[in-house]
Amino acid sequence: MERLTAQEEEVMLIIWKLKQCFIRDILSEMSESHPPYTTVASVVRNLEKKKFVTANRFGVITQFSPRVKEADYKRKFMSNVVDDYFTGSYKELVSFFVRDRKLSKDDLEDLLKQIENEH
Repeated sequence: MERLTAQEEEVMLIIWKLKQCFIRDILSEMSESHPPYTTVASVVRNLEKKKFVTANRFGVITQFSPRVKEADYKRKFMSNVVDDYFTGSYKELVSFFVRDRKLSKDDLEDLLKQIENEH
């Protein structure tokens, strides 16, 4: 699975949220200072070429839907981050966030409970 650009990720998050949409739907979900229609259309076409979205054409209008599941992309993306920055260790990833004060003791206790409930 190919890595998406920041602009592609932004659009893809909207498509995942909406499940089925047209370019105008994507634009309405973006901030007021969104890029032009043609730019968003170009990004969506790139997503189609990368096989992230499916296009259903209805005459001159096209509806888009996700072809790749959001969870699958996140899993692949996070695996790459862990491999590239934390020598493949999820423990190192968590340690980084603890040292950077992004995870509290309560957060870690909640995670431990979640782990215990999963097994």
